[in-house]
Amino acid sequence: MNLRNKKELAAKTLGVGKNRIKFNPESLSEIKEAITKEDIRSLHSEGLIIIKPIKGRKRIKRRKIKRGPGKIKIKVKKRKENYVKVTRKLRRYIKDLRLKGKIDKENYLDIRKKIKMKYFKSKSSLKEYLDNVGIGNKIENKKQTKTKRRKQK
Repeated sequence: MNLRNKKELAAKTLGVGKNRIKFNPESLSEIKEAITKEDIRSLHSEGLIIIKPIKGRKRIKRRKIKRGPGKIKIKVKKRKENYVKVTRKLRRYIKDLRLKGKIDKENYLDIRKKIKMKYFKSKSSLKEYLDNVGIGNKIENKKQTKTKRRKQK
């Protein structure tokens, strides 16, 4: 007696998996005659078709989720916004200096790397660094020479 189709029909009708359906061995002939969903429901109410309980872990007793340092996700939006603002400002300033010919290509690339590594907190710290390296003096000297020329005219 192959009751696979009856088992599938019962599973669909009762809303459970095929593995959870169990037929009463004494009443297999009545189950074989059942054709409609209504027949299956009536057999279930009589107790000829039994639904097995769920196996395995219950949903209530879930496994503890491990929350180590690698799992914690912090919102970084504000920090990233600040980083983007500062880096864009510094890169623009460096680019202007390079276009005006106040810094050479080697220094430009070196400073760009330092900007990427968050070496400078602000534009003023970048200017201070340029002064210490000796590039800042060149910038100041060129400004002074321009102002002297204007005064002479």
